[in-house]
Amino acid sequence: MKMTNFDDFLNEQLKDEEFRKEYEALEPEFAIIQALIDARNEAGITQTELSKRTGIAQTDISKLERGNGNPSLKTLKRLAEGLGMTLELKFKPIGT
Repeated sequence: MKMTNFDDFLNEQLKDEEFRKEYEALEPEFAIIQALIDARNEAGITQTELSKRTGIAQTDISKLERGNGNPSLKTLKRLAEGLGMTLELKFKPIGT
């Protein structure tokens, strides 16, 4: 059996138009998750430390980072503040 890495697998799956459309529809959620992980790593803090700073349970932060949650804007603001940042939300024209 040939081993493949995730990027190769994903690229193969993205050739299917239905899969690609569904994947692209989830992109904003993936972007939020990645932004949270990147910001926390950049701040050099653990989920536990972010939990202490925000009052949000570490297990809930973990769920968010794994994509198993749907945070409210209020929660995102609390996370941003706990990271010493502000939350910025943008609407962009489609295709840019």
